[in-house]
Amino acid sequence: LLKDASATLFPEHKVGLVGANGCGKSTLFSLLKSELQLDAGNCSIPKDWSIASVKQETPALDISAIDYVLQGHPEYYAMRIALREAEQNDDGDTQAKGHIQLEHIKGYSIEAKGGELLHGLGFANNQIENPVSDFSGGWRMRLNLAQALIRDADLLLLDEPTNHLDMELIEALNLALEHYE
Repeated sequence: LLKDASATLFPEHKVGLVGANGCGKSTLFSLLKSELQLDAGNCSIPKDWSIASVKQETPALDISAIDYVLQGHPEYYAMRIALREAEQNDDGDTQAKGHIQLEHIKGYSIEAKGGELLHGLGFANNQIENPVSDFSGGWRMRLNLAQALIRDADLLLLDEPTNHLDMELIEALNLALEHYE
């Protein structure tokens, strides 16, 4: 795929990778996500970097669109489940600790951010509680975009993110990316 190539990505830089179909862009992204191993050479990413990427496919899930998007922030989603369990078990100590952790990751604004992302990508208020399985492929791609953008990552990989999007939604994606931290 690559021979005698070198690149360095710095925090907060925005980098584009352009090439013809089949030249290996998606393969390179798979390597960066540790889904593939190198045949030769080296590739290193700081161990503390978080990586977010847009899935290319979405299964027909029974969970709501907003829950699917929130799963893109694994720390928040796990904490949300733990808090629900603590509330059901009437475990005040675990609830208190969970709320402190939630505050630490700015978790009280994450659901609102998920709603904003979905609305910006064309979802109506009455659609965000619909199951993922209700949506067509193009709408599921939008869900995947929102899921990738829900959390701040050190490395955001967008592989053909404008597939299935019209011009209005491409503009909404550009706006979301301008505000991405």
